[in-house]
Amino acid sequence: MDDLTRTIVERADLAHLALFLWATGASSLLVWALREMAAGNRRFNDFVSEIASLNRLFRKGDE
Repeated sequence: MDDLTRTIVERADLAHLALFLWATGASSLLVWALREMAAGNRRFNDFVSEIASLNRLFRKGDE
């Protein structure tokens, strides 16, 4: 065990350790979710750009 964990266990302050671990896990999950949403938005933006370029290409063929 590292010193911080040993100190917390010796003081019988396990509730604070559990709260810290929960908050760390929740924050990590939030960061991961935001990164995934940003990546999804970029992929969707690329998709819309490709559709727009296809529309321009097909419009040029009609003229």
